[in-house]
Amino acid sequence: MAQSTIDALAPVAGLDVTLSDGVLSVTIDRPDSLNSLTVPVITGIADALEGAATDPRVKVVRLGGTGRGFCSGAGISADDVSGNGGIRPDEIVLEINRLIRAIAALPHPVVAVVQGPAAGVGVSIALASDVVLASDRAFFMLAFTKIGLMPDGGASALIAAAIGRIRAMQMALLPERLPAAEALSWGLVTAVYPADDLEAEVDKVIERLLAGPAVAFAKTKQAINAATLTELDSALQREYEGQSLLLASHDFVEGTTAFQQRRTPNFTDA
Repeated sequence: MAQSTIDALAPVAGLDVTLSDGVLSVTIDRPDSLNSLTVPVITGIADALEGAATDPRVKVVRLGGTGRGFCSGAGISADDVSGNGGIRPDEIVLEINRLIRAIAALPHPVVAVVQGPAAGVGVSIALASDVVLASDRAFFMLAFTKIGLMPDGGASALIAAAIGRIRAMQMALLPERLPAAEALSWGLVTAVYPADDLEAEVDKVIERLLAGPAVAFAKTKQAINAATLTELDSALQREYEGQSLLLASHDFVEGTTAFQQRRTPNFTDA
């Protein structure tokens, strides 16, 4: 029997991928940085999800992170940047876009388990999922403009589709922590549970999905995404073009430097 794509995946530092009883668990394992993303991790997630689309053993995907956080977004520390293998920042955006498309196109339900902070493109990854289960300790934050960038990973389409234009603008232009309870009232997440109960509740939801009709789920996901995410591909392209310009700007350099030095940035619109 030919080896499946999932079985052939190469190990990636900072990412754990396991398949058991129909559940593909894809877990970012960089707890010291609240699961910030390096290029190998982004690529590894995208590869796993694309492989899951054609692997008959997969029924549900569980997407999560270890430690206190879900995902703090694309890493901008010196270690993160050095771990990207010389890949240009705009090429990283393209790889993130591949990841988001893989979630949306996957015929199986994707369950995002957000036990703590989701920031930057971590928000995009969670909201591209089909079911978003959060701990009462979780929060969501689009921190892009704090470092002179714009939301990417399809956030401009995903968030507006979930909560409307004005609240999407609020999250993007006035980047503040959105607590899980408020995210639930806005319609940004599926459910919020006490932190101590989260894993047990996640297991219950996944069991329900495993017992459901896989073909009907696939057709349902395809239909709802086609109706509500009509702008996703266009948004990803617009974000790539805009982010490419911003990544080459003085304000991005100033924003990241200020972030690393823990000071307020001095943006000059240059």
